[in-house]
Amino acid sequence: MVENNIVLCWLFFLVASNFCQAQKIDHVSSFRNIESNHYFRFNYENDMFVYTDRNYTQGYNFEFVSPKLAKNPFNYLLFKFSNNNNKYGLSIEGIGFTPQDIGSHDIQFRDRPFASATVIKSFVIATNQEQKSRLSTGFSIGMIGQATLGKETQVAIHKLTGSTIPNGWKHQIRNDLLVNYQVDFEKEIVAFKYFSFNGDAKLKLGTLFSNASIGSNIVVGKFNKIYHATNGSRFQCYGFIQPILNFVAFDATLQGGVFNNSSPYTVLNKDINRLTYQLNYGLIFKLKKYYLEISQTYLTKEYEFGSEVRWGSVRFGLMLL
Repeated sequence: MVENNIVLCWLFFLVASNFCQAQKIDHVSSFRNIESNHYFRFNYENDMFVYTDRNYTQGYNFEFVSPKLAKNPFNYLLFKFSNNNNKYGLSIEGIGFTPQDIGSHDIQFRDRPFASATVIKSFVIATNQEQKSRLSTGFSIGMIGQATLGKETQVAIHKLTGSTIPNGWKHQIRNDLLVNYQVDFEKEIVAFKYFSFNGDAKLKLGTLFSNASIGSNIVVGKFNKIYHATNGSRFQCYGFIQPILNFVAFDATLQGGVFNNSSPYTVLNKDINRLTYQLNYGLIFKLKKYYLEISQTYLTKEYEFGSEVRWGSVRFGLMLL
């Protein structure tokens, strides 16, 4: 039976790959659910997976969920409900951005600035099976700028891979404090045995990103539905597609920090595109306590003289029993 499932999933992968030819670091969408309140997951995103090297160049996320984190004092800032299934977590996230000509020593006007940010996030994921909805909230604090070692990380990777050495990091967005609050709400609209369709909305407020988004996600394949009480399957394989409209108010990776205005180059407020379209799609495999995801993201240009963006992502997860 498992062998038949593997064959079906492999065929689905081939079809999806030919058809397709992740919002940066999203780990709370329902299709990424891990059926445990105690797990670890690592996500790595990079545009080299789609053979480019500009704009959103890489991101990572170390995610830890445990009942012991219910005592985290930052949880008092987050929404949670006593009659729901709450998951408490901490994550460390990092993102990096570069212009097109990373080898140039000069400021590249009419392109995006070099930027790197790192945050620590406390989050709570609440699932309500009766209302078939999911509410996730997170509070992040961190830094943007030289202190996050974005230059050192990218230079080391490019030396290791024999790629062009980036020389423009001296013009990066300068050190500044980041504080952000995020709310994600998702609602099941319709679900069948091998299909589900959900609507979702997100809001981010803070000194890193301030934006809102609306979207949906479609899941097709063999998967356990989190809003339906079932015994569940130990082997799951399914694909997802997630279109999103983003309404952008502020982006520190383009416009610089809120408290420090000394960055040598930033994108002007008038040049920011206030409406962007994003499409996330991929495949997820689950076997017993293991989680694997392979996905790609397409994003329309974020500023007037920019370009469309693509990147790939790989996630590994492990239930901690």
